[in-house]
Amino acid sequence: MPETIIFAIATVMYAIAAVIGGLQLWADGEKYRHFMQPVVCTAIVFEAVVLVFRAVAIKAVPLTGLFESMIVLTIVFGLIYLFLSIAIRQVWFSSVIVWVILAMILMTWAVARPAAEPAAVAATPWAMAHGIAMILAAVSVTFATANACLYLIGNHKLKHKKIMQVLGKVPNMEKLEYMNLFGIRAGFVFITIGLISGLGLALLRLAMLGISIGEWLTDIKIICIIAAWALLAVILVLNRLLLLKDKARAVMTIMVFVLVLFAILGVTILGATHHNFSG
Repeated sequence: MPETIIFAIATVMYAIAAVIGGLQLWADGEKYRHFMQPVVCTAIVFEAVVLVFRAVAIKAVPLTGLFESMIVLTIVFGLIYLFLSIAIRQVWFSSVIVWVILAMILMTWAVARPAAEPAAVAATPWAMAHGIAMILAAVSVTFATANACLYLIGNHKLKHKKIMQVLGKVPNMEKLEYMNLFGIRAGFVFITIGLISGLGLALLRLAMLGISIGEWLTDIKIICIIAAWALLAVILVLNRLLLLKDKARAVMTIMVFVLVLFAILGVTILGATHHNFSG
């Protein structure tokens, strides 16, 4: 019950931040912008308290359950927002980022479970490297997707001659392209590390996992992550060869995000994966 109350408070704080984000767009942005950062910071603190409660309950680092991993993901994404908001002051950027975090926190409720003891395999360096890498990969892909959406919004408004709706509210197209590419590159690196550490984990602890390598590699979650990794590789190669237009890259980034989101939440909610590190 204390965890539920604290997490509910964090959710409400993100919802308030989302409302402020809306006010930034439809009212005076400068008037409401300075309220956003303290609200997001407060939400992050409450989420961190939930993790502390979980750590005390299981006497271990709370990264083995999907619920805890989603909390860490939203915390890291929130910290990225707080850091970037110092340099990027356009209201569309802060609003979209906060709306993404709110969506993530609402999805986290769907996988909320009581604290579970971690399996023995979760204490290995392979498991820790795998968990951290995949969380950072999800954050990177989400960041890239947020900037891709902002690029598509800005591009659409500019094509329809709505310059005043973009000017001063959306970061310039070059900055959005740079941040999108940065997220794509970071996501590719972290997913690569996650796949390598995950394979090493499977090879090292087959008895603990209770499944074969074949079952591990054909798990729907793993297939989705490999597909996302391959699509990121295609984006980077085509971009390097100057064969990919900015709009196409933005759309492909969103496709990667859908694959990662389904791998993280979809297959777990459907019960279609054996990828589980809780005891």
